[in-house]
Amino acid sequence: MKKRKIISNPDLTVGENNKQRWNQSDHRRHGFHNAHRLFRRALMIRSRNVLVLDSEPNTSILNNPDLKKLMRHPAFSAFCCIRDDKILMEAAADDFSASQPHSIQSITKLHIHIIIGQLISQGVLSLDAKVKDYLPDIGSGYAEAPLQALLDMKVNNNFSEDYFDPQSDCYTEEIALGWRLPTNNSDKEITLVEFTNSITGFYDQENITLAQYKSANTDVLTRIVAKVSPKSLAEHIEEIADAVGYESAFHISLSPDGYPAFSGGSCLSARDLARFGLIFARKGLDIHGANFANSAFLVKSLSRNAPSLSQPKEWLRYSNHLMTDGRFVGHAGYGGQFLLVDTITKTSCSFLSVLKNEHGYDDIYMGEVAATLRQICTQ
Repeated sequence: MKKRKIISNPDLTVGENNKQRWNQSDHRRHGFHNAHRLFRRALMIRSRNVLVLDSEPNTSILNNPDLKKLMRHPAFSAFCCIRDDKILMEAAADDFSASQPHSIQSITKLHIHIIIGQLISQGVLSLDAKVKDYLPDIGSGYAEAPLQALLDMKVNNNFSEDYFDPQSDCYTEEIALGWRLPTNNSDKEITLVEFTNSITGFYDQENITLAQYKSANTDVLTRIVAKVSPKSLAEHIEEIADAVGYESAFHISLSPDGYPAFSGGSCLSARDLARFGLIFARKGLDIHGANFANSAFLVKSLSRNAPSLSQPKEWLRYSNHLMTDGRFVGHAGYGGQFLLVDTITKTSCSFLSVLKNEHGYDDIYMGEVAATLRQICTQ
């Protein structure tokens, strides 16, 4: 029998700095522009109806010097700003477009805010309950944590999310999210259940005033939602897509055991991401004007005393799985992503980019993006 030449999938194989090829600095731009085709496994959803957007250029936004500076940055991919179902401005880099799918990373976490809010309104979930009440098999890192602490990034355990440390737990998490293969390709791929159950250590939570950002919190919440909801997670995603009215596809990676990667695994175009933000601008109403998300949960999230983010985004708090200052709502994403929504002017701005430095993150850059979007939303 002829011996066949077989190699590990080069896109998913771990290389330099414990990163798969599509997330290594030399390949990251291609990777983030094509992540929907590079994941190990993924779910794709199309909306039943599309929210039609008219064009109404806003000269103040077009001439904003801080936005112009960000758009000249080599990381820039695409930008879109929508208000009252009108595109005030959209732009894209020469190698991209505002209608192409792009990795949005942790902006995906906003889906958990929406779904948790719905389950609370249905009376099937209590934020005062502890994780072990829903997941008896969970490890010591989460067993005693109340759900509210997970939603607010207020859990102190041994999980590490340090993008500057190649051995950080977040890179093992990527196997469980369907983004990469194990370092040794002959090893079994760890499932999301196995990964979250393996997290240990639970320390004092009472005096936490600064958000302890851990994507594993979202993974645990994903498991809880799957346990208590009468609907499948795929049904929840489809309902959100229908409430938004995407023109293109929503993609999300899947764990080896079939969980959608709500902690950071989805892809959307800049235009559709801004459409998604309009759910928050409309205080939870869908494209038909019907109640969809839990508006009371959203409004409460804006005013709560929740942990603040680190500088230079210290003006934002992490409340119920979204970032807010009481007026603005949104989320950041690894590699240079940001969605910001102004609940007063009803403006939704999406910004997509790909930082090609070694670690794929830059706090100063992300602070500039957030501050610029805040300006634009009020223009």
